[in-house]
Amino acid sequence: MFRYRIRTPLRQPLPGGRQSRRTGESLDFMELRGYTPGDDPRFVDWKAYARTGRLYTRVWEGEERARFTLWLDGSPSMDLHGKRTFAREVARTLLAAALPDETFALGQAGLHRLRRPADHARLAPDPRGPMAALGELRRAHGQLVLVSDGLDEGDWVGFFRSLAPRRPILIQVLAPKELEPPPREAEWRDVEIGTRVRVDRAALAAWREALTTQLRVLERAARAVGGYAHLRVGEAIVPALRRQGVLEWR
Repeated sequence: MFRYRIRTPLRQPLPGGRQSRRTGESLDFMELRGYTPGDDPRFVDWKAYARTGRLYTRVWEGEERARFTLWLDGSPSMDLHGKRTFAREVARTLLAAALPDETFALGQAGLHRLRRPADHARLAPDPRGPMAALGELRRAHGQLVLVSDGLDEGDWVGFFRSLAPRRPILIQVLAPKELEPPPREAEWRDVEIGTRVRVDRAALAAWREALTTQLRVLERAARAVGGYAHLRVGEAIVPALRRQGVLEWR
């Protein structure tokens, strides 16, 4: 079994959160609370009753299986600089971390249950991109994990707010050449819309500034409702995801 799992909040508001506060038999005692009609009498603390004359119920911290939906960006910009291949490796790592919890792949063909690491082949990149796939993403099961370069134009703050019930985690994949383009004049082509533009040093400086702003907006918007990590094509995936709080030891 993979040694890591996807980190989830202790109080998970989604059905099937990995850890939840519930009354029941479990590993870790949490607290005593006043007895209410309907509580299981097996968990009444009779020693507390003997001391105080009041009924208390023992509350335990229970372990439950989490649910995850993985989505992989397949828009044209992902074809640049090895991002598509690297993103698939990231998704494969996330699948190994999500199992054996209930895990699904979401794409243009719909939602599919993934039951073993070899099922990563069913994680088909979605050519629509995140903005166009928003309606489908809202129907994800459990916690949504997105692997994307985040270069779609649109209202990313509104995008993540609309996905807030799914507590989305964005794994943003970018290439070193995108983050630090060579400082020379060149002609760039926008693969999303097909336009070409001549880029000089001033334009490169403006690009870096705009990208820095975009990264900041994406990170804040994603962290406000779920989580965020940034990966460079070619870097070690597991250490980077551990360092940024997406993965934890099982």
